[in-house]
Amino acid sequence: MTSGRELLYIGGYTPGTGGTGPGLSVVRREADGALRGLAETEAPGPSFLALHPRLPVLYAALECEEGGVAAYSADPQGPAPLADGTSGGSYPCHLAVDPTGTWLAVANYGDGTVAVYRLGSSGLFQGPPKLFPHEGHGPDPARQAEPHAHQAVFGPGAVLHVTDLGTDEVRRHLLGGGPAEHPEGPVRLKPGSGPRHMVHREGRWYVGCELDGTVAVYDASWRELARTPASHVTGPNYVSHVELSADGRHLYVANRGPDTIGVFEVGPEGGEPAALTQVAEVGAGGLWPRHFAVAGERMYVANQRSDAVATFELRDGIPVPTGEVYKIGSPSCVLALSI
Repeated sequence: MTSGRELLYIGGYTPGTGGTGPGLSVVRREADGALRGLAETEAPGPSFLALHPRLPVLYAALECEEGGVAAYSADPQGPAPLADGTSGGSYPCHLAVDPTGTWLAVANYGDGTVAVYRLGSSGLFQGPPKLFPHEGHGPDPARQAEPHAHQAVFGPGAVLHVTDLGTDEVRRHLLGGGPAEHPEGPVRLKPGSGPRHMVHREGRWYVGCELDGTVAVYDASWRELARTPASHVTGPNYVSHVELSADGRHLYVANRGPDTIGVFEVGPEGGEPAALTQVAEVGAGGLWPRHFAVAGERMYVANQRSDAVATFELRDGIPVPTGEVYKIGSPSCVLALSI
């Protein structure tokens, strides 16, 4: 077994939001290698979590029709509520804090509204959020009849980027002098692709597309360089989360339907091939891998429909199943910290 210890914060759907989870959970890997639950804090549908970059503050998107966002103490012995507020829209599914700890952005899937809070010196909400509603639709009448903001990413140049699954766009907002629409507007991606989660590194964007089951590569100017199936398993694939390895060599993609983690080799910046090369595809250790996190030499996968977080060892960047699972109701997000 890989050495090292991790602290996990796990969020998910609770009985009032279509799931069976307890709210916020804290789990620690002990010195003997076992995972031990430390604490549970009630919260209504904390479907996505984020940590402040400097302060012991944990944020949760509370995914319900009248969306909420809350701040908690990042206390391993039990997160305590510090503040709460509106998400500015319905069914918030993602939030993120910028690297300076100045801004908190919330993506509301239900109506597509993006909310941006200014954070004070304590990491708590400073006044009401600035709201950015949106209009538009995509070619899929069932999934793209209206905007669906899905993930907020703070990219280069103090620009907030938000994937919109409903309109096949990456929406952009300037933050330098306060939240504002980008003068060049959103980036338009492949119609019907349904961009969901993305990650940026060294001048390239890697975008997981839920509706067409692909992962695409874009340069800094948002020119598409490559697009490839995220899974080679036959059948529908609803891509969820994407993440790069710490060294940038591998891109990991969670595939719901196939219930796998795809592993792709990443080419160098400005080099060829620009295309991603799949080097492995492994079972996710459960059903419906909604999210995953990497810490040290381990990957933790939140398998929403099998009520468990599965553990993998990373061997030369490839996830290897350990058979270890931590049972927890309806997990949808896992944060993993090396301790």
